[in-house]
Parts: sequence; structure tokens; C-alpha cells
Amino acid sequence: MNTSLSKKTETLFQQQILDWFQAKGRKHLPWQQDKTPYRVWISEIMLQQTQVKTVIPYYEKFMESFPTISALANATEDYVLHHWTGLGYYARARNLHKAAQIIAADFDGQFPTDIEQVIALPGIGRSTAGAILSLSLKQHHAILDGNVKRVLSRAFLISGYNGQAKYEKALWPVAEQLTPVKGVQHYNQAMMDIGATICTRTKPLCEQCPVQDICLAYQTDNQSNYPQKKPKKEIPVKSVTYVIPRHNNHILMKKRPPTGIWGGLWGFEELTASDNVKSAMKQLGLSLKATRSLEGFRHTFSHFHLDITAILVDVEHTKEHQINESFEQRWYDLAQPNNVGLAASSVKLIQQIQQQETS
Repeated sequence: MNTSLSKKTETLFQQQILDWFQAKGRKHLPWQQDKTPYRVWISEIMLQQTQVKTVIPYYEKFMESFPTISALANATEDYVLHHWTGLGYYARARNLHKAAQIIAADFDGQFPTDIEQVIALPGIGRSTAGAILSLSLKQHHAILDGNVKRVLSRAFLISGYNGQAKYEKALWPVAEQLTPVKGVQHYNQAMMDIGATICTRTKPLCEQCPVQDICLAYQTDNQSNYPQKKPKKEIPVKSVTYVIPRHNNHILMKKRPPTGIWGGLWGFEELTASDNVKSAMKQLGLSLKATRSLEGFRHTFSHFHLDITAILVDVEHTKEHQINESFEQRWYDLAQPNNVGLAASSVKLIQQIQQQETS
């Protein structure tokens, strides 16, 4: 594993990357206009494990609603999560909100410019901090997101897989050595662009790569082995049944705990093994009129599959005051949806119910 590069290789690699950026790099994305640490921060968090084309409409809507750190800090968590509905990995949104509140309280609403202070914020690691400060303020910091790791791993035959400590340890010195002081913002942007559009996970477009003549994986026709695939584990399957009370075109929703799967989002009451639908309704102070099963589906997380079934229950009130809206539960208007954070699975169930209403 070669992690010590000659000065000649360093200079050539930097120049070819910078030349490529000037000729072909992405320069017109929304977060590349009117660059500020805040605008770049939001984009970097959204782009984690999410493609650019998916992020753009979310980013534009998010920045319209939260144009400043103070606006984000002062918003409710529900409203922030509402803007994240469909993007997945919702801890990103919760951490953005927490970090904005810290910045508002400790830094007078101004994004910190010291990298250690940035790393200390919720949801920001070393690479993300480096990206924010280099892209927005031209500070000299290396980055090492998944795309950059792939480019460096192939170029210099650095073995390992994402999430492996020794792999990261081997890559960081290479990333730091190659990151130029002058033009750092262009170099870092280009490295991310090349990894995303040319040095792709499968079927890399090597003929378009600016560092093809340096790349050891290309020279040895070994691209598919770098980076290595993480050893696979069998993904367990879990199941859940939701019970969804409906009354006057409203459905009862429940806020999930602040941590864990879909933390802080609105979902539905789970039917436990000891409950049946009638007893579950009784506990809620509701009287069952009729039930209907919704179409089940599977939702896949990174570490397990979740098979979801749901029962739609038409109800009447029996204890009116018990079911009043609270911080933990609310009647969701199917005709005029609330601005709350919903998991993709909840959106899918709501769409099924709405389709039944109109059919």
C-alpha cells in the first residue's frame, strides 16, 4: 500500500485536477452561487448519501424557508423535518437544527471559521468541516468523502473499504499531501465531481478521467477491486403492524421518540402482540366502526428490512377530551396536510388512504 507520493506526482495530480475543474467542473449548482459557510454546510449535509439531482429541489426549498442560521435555529423541529421528508437519514436534519441553535447561542448566529469548532458541532465530521471551510472560505483543508476516497484508492492502490479504520488512516495523509493551498476550493470541488461522475462505483469512465495516466488501478486494469467491498452480513427482517384511526377525513398520528429510527418524525400507533385493533382503539378512547387493511410493503434500512402492514380504522370518539391534540399526537388532515416531518413509509401509507378517499 503506497501512501507516500513523490513531489512530481503531487504537482502533476494537483494540476490535472485543477485544469479539469476549469474545463469541466460543476460551477452552477445552487449552493455554488452566493457562497457562504451556511449555504455550503446545508448542501454538504444534504449530499451525504444522496445524489445531486435529488438534493437540488430540497435544497432550494430549505433555503427559501431557512435563509439564515437564525431562521433555522428558531424554527420548530417539526417544521425542519417537514422539509426533509423523503430525503432519508433524518438524523442529518435533527443535527442541522441542533447545530444551528448552538451557533445562534454561542457564535452570535455566525458560522464558526475555526475547523475544530466546526467539527464540534452535531453531525459534522472532519471531512465535512473541511469541505465547508475550503469551498466557502478557501481555507486549506483536505476532504475525504466517499467519492474522494474512491478516486484516491484507485489512483494509488490503497486497499480497504469504507468504514474500515485502517483504510481511513491510510487515505488521510494522501488526501492532505495532494490538497493544494492555492485553488483549494476548486480542487476539492473537482475531486468530489470526478468521484461522482467519472470515477463511479461501477463502470468508471476512465477515458474521461484527468488523472488516468497517474492512476495505478487503470494501468493494471484493477478498478473493480478498489475500494474493496465491505464484507456482507445477512440483513435481518423485522415486521410491524400500524393501526391508523380515521375520523372525518383526519387520521391520528403519533410523534416518534427523538432518537432511533425515524426519530422525531410523525407516524402511527404500533399494534403490539398483546393488542387487537379493538383494544387498541379503546385505549385511545375511540370506538371502532369498521376496519380495512392497507397494502403492505417492505422498507429497507442500511441494517435491516422492515415489512410494514397497516390497518385503517374508521372510529367514533367516546372520550372526546382524551384524544385532543398534544405534543405527542395529532389529527392529520388528509385534505390539508400539516407541515410536519414524515418518514417515507408514512407518506406511502397516507397516499394509499388518500387514494381510497378519491376512488
